[in-house]
Amino acid sequence: MPSIDRRSVLLAGLGAAGTGVLAACTAGSAGRPALVSPAGAQVARAEKERGGTGKVHRLGLTAAPAVLDLGGGTLAKSWAFSGRAPGREIRIPAGDTLAAELSNQLPNRTSTSLHWHGLALRGDMDGVPPVTQSAVRAGSTFTYRFVADAPGTYFFHPHVGVQLDRGLYAPLIVEDPREPLSYDDEWVVVLDDWLDGVTGTPDEAFAELRQGMGGMDMGGMGGMDMGGTSVSPSASTGSSGDSMSMRFMLMGAESDLLGGDAGDVKYPYHLVNGRVPADPAVYRSRPGKRVRLRIINAGGDTAYRVALGGHRLTITHTDGFPVEHRQVDALLVGMGERYDVLVTLGDGVFPLVALAEGKDAGGMALVRTGSGSAPAPTVRPRELDGMIVTAGRLRAADDVRLDPKKADRVHRVELTGGMDTYDWAVNGERYDMDHPTANPLLVEEGERVRLDFVNTTDMWHPMHLHGHTYQLGGSGPRKDTTIVLPKRTVSVFFDADNPGQWMLHCHNAYHGEAGMMALVAYRA
Repeated sequence: MPSIDRRSVLLAGLGAAGTGVLAACTAGSAGRPALVSPAGAQVARAEKERGGTGKVHRLGLTAAPAVLDLGGGTLAKSWAFSGRAPGREIRIPAGDTLAAELSNQLPNRTSTSLHWHGLALRGDMDGVPPVTQSAVRAGSTFTYRFVADAPGTYFFHPHVGVQLDRGLYAPLIVEDPREPLSYDDEWVVVLDDWLDGVTGTPDEAFAELRQGMGGMDMGGMGGMDMGGTSVSPSASTGSSGDSMSMRFMLMGAESDLLGGDAGDVKYPYHLVNGRVPADPAVYRSRPGKRVRLRIINAGGDTAYRVALGGHRLTITHTDGFPVEHRQVDALLVGMGERYDVLVTLGDGVFPLVALAEGKDAGGMALVRTGSGSAPAPTVRPRELDGMIVTAGRLRAADDVRLDPKKADRVHRVELTGGMDTYDWAVNGERYDMDHPTANPLLVEEGERVRLDFVNTTDMWHPMHLHGHTYQLGGSGPRKDTTIVLPKRTVSVFFDADNPGQWMLHCHNAYHGEAGMMALVAYRA
């Protein structure tokens, strides 16, 4: 895996080279099969078959440095779209075309891109340098244009380095013109773990994590057990010798729901809609109103347990696709996952709490429908310890459930690595940005494909597939991101109906950048 600086140079070079590099990447050679080009004829045909209304929504997105007000007097120097995080929500009807021009005004010749997370769109608009496009160089623009044909709750973010863990993200809501749900209002809730411009930068955090825990100076002292790795108290000080600074690495985060180790990174803040709990975002309504919450986890390293004090939630969708409705007290939402829920509001002031699972911290927003004082920022509603139904216990709605069919192709996707050397990988191989199409997981158009996520590590991983939704098991929910617990196997199925080259990766920003990525590629 290239270093941070080397990768930046690589992406900048691809930006200068243009589409010729992408075409060259798809050609078969030395006995390797030819792959469908992200901008090839098969991709254009698939986009044409999406049809669409022909209506085009044009907008501009400027990625630039910004000083963000997180509330309570907390300011953070970061990068954001048009000076705000989350960025301004995009909302379009299903079947319409989005034409979004990205203007890169980032400093220090930093390249970037936009990935439209969860959308099955045309391959050359997926925003993954160097696979589907050249990186958008600083001072340049690029227009993403595609038909958004699947209603649902989505979001967009960069797919370069660990830029996901800055402020460059925003919701994308694709509305259903024939919406079957009945409700009075919507509230989009974006969750995020935050360190940028407060304790350092995501690049600095990644540089520390990459050293791994095996290089720590144990100093001959008794250590504490951290998921199978002994860590000495002296290692956390960074005060002498070769000890790591421990500025960003989180120790002791444990969760039964996540099967053990809950996360790697120490975040000073957890945000709901860009605000800290001491100065929260407020949603105002009236008692008795039925509200649809669209909950998005845009975090880099944190799963959130989400509850609304004094209420139960009815799950209607996950990752944009409908499920058989289930009533719960709380949700567990991994990075990259989205859940839609319905709730009928009571009378008063209620905390919407996003507990950072296993990290003894969290974010909070308020729902205000009447008089009353706001709860303390540290409030923990009893619903957080109530019924939690994870995705594996949900069922896809009848109209989106895949027809029963034997898989034409099966790929074992073994998740490997650990904190000792921070060597996260797929099938024992770190993804190589220098050779992005070297060892793809091959599929052919029209196949039913089964992916077996086999987690051999001591940590959970939210596994995200671009360009498709898969089904958990034979009748589980349709998703594009799913939690795979340590030492467990999760089998998912999808139909190869969107030709191109698609990333499959852990949506922990730091695991993915360390190498836990693979390429799912269609044969030409």
